[in-house]
Amino acid sequence: MAHTDTGTDTGGSGREHGREHGPDCGKPTAIRALRREVPGIVALLASEEDFAAMRRYVSFGFDDHARYLRRMEGLLRALSSQGVHTTVALFDPVAYQEYCAHTRLDPDTPTSRSRYTAEVASTGATVVYEGQPIDQLLPRLITAAEERATWEYASAVLARAGGCGGRDGCGHGTGRAAFDRATAALYAVLDAAGPGLHHLVCSVPVDDTPLAAVVHATAREGRPPRLAEPGALVFRTVLACGIATGSPGGIVLRTSLPGAPDTVRGWALRDGWPRPLSEAEVFTAYCTDAHTGEPIPPEHGVEYRAGLPLPRPLPRTEEG
Repeated sequence: MAHTDTGTDTGGSGREHGREHGPDCGKPTAIRALRREVPGIVALLASEEDFAAMRRYVSFGFDDHARYLRRMEGLLRALSSQGVHTTVALFDPVAYQEYCAHTRLDPDTPTSRSRYTAEVASTGATVVYEGQPIDQLLPRLITAAEERATWEYASAVLARAGGCGGRDGCGHGTGRAAFDRATAALYAVLDAAGPGLHHLVCSVPVDDTPLAAVVHATAREGRPPRLAEPGALVFRTVLACGIATGSPGGIVLRTSLPGAPDTVRGWALRDGWPRPLSEAEVFTAYCTDAHTGEPIPPEHGVEYRAGLPLPRPLPRTEEG
């Protein structure tokens, strides 16, 4: 979709290259300077299916998905060359149709698509454009959207369990306690694993819906681990769902160290806390197709090890 400009309060002294922007603020140089102060938003139709759904609208002027993506990449590059900070969102034709019905907009106009683009960028997942090719940008954008959807669903589950919501943490009650315990479990795994580049996957089935979250962490000797966001928040929220609902779940940790083979360890969620799996259980879990149940050949150069014991957090004591 075409980009949408959103206004910003530029602040400052109103000077550009040492000159006041007064009566001559309409000059092309001044306009170009102001243009760099206004962020850009672009929403992409990532899949052939979504692209085909938009072709029903006469005002949508594209008929080939590959050509459309090339044109959108050209737009992104042009905005970047102008010094415009641009964020990219996913354009969902179904959500767009619902949005137009709710707002009573004609869906077959560029203006409606532009308004939807601004809306989805303010409430949905976005990725900052940093000059990456479109074939690298799209997977990142899809991952961000999936993370957002997982977090929203898991947050709703915790809210039903008792008081958890908001991207800054949970409220009080069962949801809050589960989120705190999930946070403690994540750091307990990283503390036990020690230094290295860590790739963690948490999977929990909730109400027959499989939830999965991934987080990357870097741990160095004598320093606290550094966790990539928003993956860490999604990971803790998904794990908290398993704790709050008593659903079975698991954690798989893959650790990389220079000059050593990667190691894989695993834990199963039992009684609200990760229980270490044996080496055989880790091998079976990692080398079995989750959808078909068929065995998968072990990965070359990877060692499968038992999960490490994790000390349970001390129970809270009431004060006052």
